[in-house]
Amino acid sequence: MAASRVGTRAFTLVASAVRLIASLVAVVIVVHAVFTFFEANPANALVSAAADVRRDLGWFTVDLFRPSDPRVGETVNAAIAALVWVVVGNLVSRLLVKLAP
Repeated sequence: MAASRVGTRAFTLVASAVRLIASLVAVVIVVHAVFTFFEANPANALVSAAADVRRDLGWFTVDLFRPSDPRVGETVNAAIAALVWVVVGNLVSRLLVKLAP
């Protein structure tokens, strides 16, 4: 009985960590989208770090949409990547909770 509660608690903790990490990645990608939309200085360390996260963890939506304004295209594509991170993070989190003993 006690081992089952410990297992359930461990799964719940891991599920919360997955949701938190996915949300943090999404926030950084949204920050990159805002930086891109308002044409922030790409030489700035914060802007560069956000762009690196977008490139490494949001690669699956690069050039998904290509409107005439590339700034709008990158903003929309980054926003979609952030949304995917949130949705997938929540789905994986819920799955982990359901798999708990």
